[in-house]
Amino acid sequence: MNVLSSSSRDRLVGTRTVAKVATAALLSLAVGSSLPQAAADPQDAQQGNPAPQDEARDGEKDVKKEEQKRADEIRRLLDAPIPKDVDGLLDHVDKISGYASETSDEVEQLKIDIDQAKGNLDKAKKAADDAQKKADKLNSDVKVSRENVTGVSQAMYRGATVDPVSAFVGSQGPQAAVERSSYLASIGDRRAETVTTLSDQLKKAAKEKNKASRSKASADFQLRILNDRKKDLDDRNKQLGELKDKVMKAVDGLSPEDRQRWIDRNGPIDVNVEQFLGDLKDNAGSDAPVNATGVVAAAMSKLGSPYSWGATGPGAFDCSGLMFWSYQQQGKSIPRTSSAQIAGGQSVSINDLQPGDIVGYYPGVTHVGMYIGDGKIVHASDYGIPVQVVPVDSMPISGAARY
Repeated sequence: MNVLSSSSRDRLVGTRTVAKVATAALLSLAVGSSLPQAAADPQDAQQGNPAPQDEARDGEKDVKKEEQKRADEIRRLLDAPIPKDVDGLLDHVDKISGYASETSDEVEQLKIDIDQAKGNLDKAKKAADDAQKKADKLNSDVKVSRENVTGVSQAMYRGATVDPVSAFVGSQGPQAAVERSSYLASIGDRRAETVTTLSDQLKKAAKEKNKASRSKASADFQLRILNDRKKDLDDRNKQLGELKDKVMKAVDGLSPEDRQRWIDRNGPIDVNVEQFLGDLKDNAGSDAPVNATGVVAAAMSKLGSPYSWGATGPGAFDCSGLMFWSYQQQGKSIPRTSSAQIAGGQSVSINDLQPGDIVGYYPGVTHVGMYIGDGKIVHASDYGIPVQVVPVDSMPISGAARY
């Protein structure tokens, strides 16, 4: 006579099956307790997408080609004799000064980029360390869990404690046997579930660690590129130091008449600052930037100040330095360099300029000035030329930005 029902027998036999599953999972983890490796992005592998480092290397090659081309042009200018005719001299000095201003801007931007790269590198290193600690903790948890359940799981696998007959004989009645078997099965279920959960967590931790390691490697690579570029620019800046000396000697050696031609080359306009600012305030519309009058007033207060490469005031300025300082007086921070100032603000059409907008000039935005209204800008132009007001279209415009 069968004391147990068919469903009860199924539950007793199922206990052994669950135990085997739990044990198999544990034994598989016992074989390899190290952190599993996260797979590479399958989409990248299938599509053959280049790694970020490869793209960066290609971009670096293009940059170096352009830098070499410009370095060759600078050397040509350095070696060329200074023209004796006034027009040729002014053109020569203008080219040299343009290279000097452009490189000065690039050096300033690189300093900012390198500081940012160092900050990103520190974050990447911390992320990698945190991921490693998490992986170590999960590995430790798995080890403890394995030690706790291995003995019972092996016994369950051999049938020492969960054999249906043993379970029945060692129990007080059929119901007790079922309950005992169910209890043992639940232990196996819980342990198998624990192992599965921890295994999943390990995989997640591995992916996080892999991601953090890739971030750190990328940050290291980018920092190396930036440091290499900084060295290149330092070398070129040394060369441009010669150009600056040449500019200063040439300008300082001009006759009074030719010196005035140099100063007047962009058509400076005399402005009654007090009256101009009063009119600007009266005519400011409701849609005008709230700080336009203050920013323009700050820039206009520096009319007559000397030009100096890399200077941000208060006694001398380069072109972007004047913009930077003027906005700073109104409590607003804008990018430091010419190209970044145009790229960082809201792009505006030349036909929609408002006082306070920054106007960029020449290809690559190597010069900027501030629109003050009435078709005029205020800018720090070049060595030997004080801060002055000139027509907005006195130089080739490349864009404009609003802050």
